[in-house]
Amino acid sequence: MGEWLQVGEAQNRAYLALPERGTGAGVLVLHASWGLTPVFTDVCDRLAAAGHVALAPSLYAGDTTATTVAEAETLRDTHDEAGEAEPVARAAVEQLLGFPEVSGTQICVIGFSLGAYWALRLSQVRPDDVSAVVVFYGTDDGDYRAARAAYLGHFAEHDDFEPLQAVRALEEKIRSAGRDVAFHVYPGTGHWFFEPSQPEAYDPSAAELAWERTLAFLNGRLA
Repeated sequence: MGEWLQVGEAQNRAYLALPERGTGAGVLVLHASWGLTPVFTDVCDRLAAAGHVALAPSLYAGDTTATTVAEAETLRDTHDEAGEAEPVARAAVEQLLGFPEVSGTQICVIGFSLGAYWALRLSQVRPDDVSAVVVFYGTDDGDYRAARAAYLGHFAEHDDFEPLQAVRALEEKIRSAGRDVAFHVYPGTGHWFFEPSQPEAYDPSAAELAWERTLAFLNGRLA
C-alpha cells in the first residue's frame, strides 16, 4: 500500500509506492484522461511489488476523476494541459529523482493515453533524466533527435483515437532519430484495453502480456 503526497507548485496530489526492500529504480506513472483513479495507483503498487519506486501525480488540480468517456473528455477539456499538466509532470520528475529510495540517476516514465503524450514529451525535454519510456495507446508529434531514452509501446488493433498509421509513423520517427523502439499491437483490442475499469475494452490476456513485456523492458533498462 502506498502513500499520498503532493507535487508541483499547485500541490497536485500524487501517489507513491515503495518496494519492500526499500530502494529501487524510479518509475513515473502518468494517468489517462480519467484522472488519477485506482487503475493507476494499482499500477504503482504492482511496480513496487516488482522492486521499483513508483510515483503517479495527478495531472489535474484537485481530486476530480471521471468514470465515463464523456466525463473524461469534459475533465480533460476543462484543464489547460500545457499550462497545468506539463509543469506537474516536470516537477514530478524532480521529486521522484530526489527521493532517497530511488537508485540511479535516471527514471522510466509510463504513460496511458493522455499520459502517454506527456511521457513522450518528458523524454524530449528531460533527456538526461529519462532513460526509458513505456506508452499505452498514446502518441505525439514531437522531435526525438535530442532524446536518449529507449521506447516500448502497447497499442490496440482497433483504435479510433490512435490509428495504426499514426502508431507506425511515430515508431519510424523514433527509430530514425537513432533511438531503440519496439511497438506492439494487440490483435482484437481497442483503446483502454489495459484498464479493468473499462469492461467493454479491457482485455485480460493482452493486458497481462503488455505488463510482462513492460517489466522485462524495465529490468533491462533501469539499474
